[in-house]
Amino acid sequence: MSQSPGTNRSSSSKTFHFIAGLSSGTSGAVLLQPIDLLKTRVQQSGSQSIRATIREIAKSPNAVAAFWRGTVPSTLRTGFGSAVYFTTLNTIRQHAAAPISGSGSHSSSLPKLSHSANLMSGAAARAFAGFVLMPLTVLKVRYESNLYAYKSLAGAARDIYRTERFRGFFSGFGATAVRDAPYAGFYVLFYEQFKKHLSAFYSKAGRDEKGLAATAATTMGSSLSASINFSSGAMASATCSFLTNPFDAVKTRIQLQPHDYRNTLQAARKMVTEEGVRALYDGLALRMTRKAISSALAWMLYEELVRRAETTWDSHRRIEKSGHV
Repeated sequence: MSQSPGTNRSSSSKTFHFIAGLSSGTSGAVLLQPIDLLKTRVQQSGSQSIRATIREIAKSPNAVAAFWRGTVPSTLRTGFGSAVYFTTLNTIRQHAAAPISGSGSHSSSLPKLSHSANLMSGAAARAFAGFVLMPLTVLKVRYESNLYAYKSLAGAARDIYRTERFRGFFSGFGATAVRDAPYAGFYVLFYEQFKKHLSAFYSKAGRDEKGLAATAATTMGSSLSASINFSSGAMASATCSFLTNPFDAVKTRIQLQPHDYRNTLQAARKMVTEEGVRALYDGLALRMTRKAISSALAWMLYEELVRRAETTWDSHRRIEKSGHV
């Protein structure tokens, strides 16, 4: 029995959303690994400055390799994490999508949702992806840290299991979920709002300049859409990074020193008592920079890959249809 076009479209949609998420996440992870490494080292120390951390890493026999230490687990985690996240997010949004009224240009072919639906779908997708990829997250953080002398990922995994058993692979999940679910929910909400306002701004500027009226739901040119998506991603990420950095700092301490920092509340209390509130914002500048660039790149590449895949799919469907007429 042959599958219906709708079934084929749904299956292909999941595939290219997965591939687009994997591609965008992998690219950003490799490019920005030095910033991620610096953030981990700064957060683990609680007192060392970014400049001092850079000098310390640069003293390594192979400085280039030292700055990209942990690239493999980071790429695996971010690449597959992005793939799982974007696929899950798209599935949720497709089911929650409602017809959008009104007109105007926009830079995205993704489903348009209400504010609350964007918030909830982003949070749910990130929490699920975070749980699935948590073991890789722990491996990545331990591998980046100089508190451990792991020579390989397999050796790191064996040591974690030997000393902490299966639970060790999920150290810091509570803080990660508390950090990532709100971050992702607000990110999708802010991202869509920034896109909406920037699209409206450029659409109005184009009408004013050329004296042309925009047609309803006009899809913008690829270059302008990519610029809007990149800018929206960077602004949304910087905003969310500031709001959620305390959970990131707590999460890192739990994953690196699970015997001293046992859970989210105890770790936060210990950090504030011993080091002050400032400890909750260790690595903020690095995280904001890294997240802003990585999120902007990831969402821009993701949306462009999805746009091109859907355009190609629709073109093939039209050709097949015309051939049967």
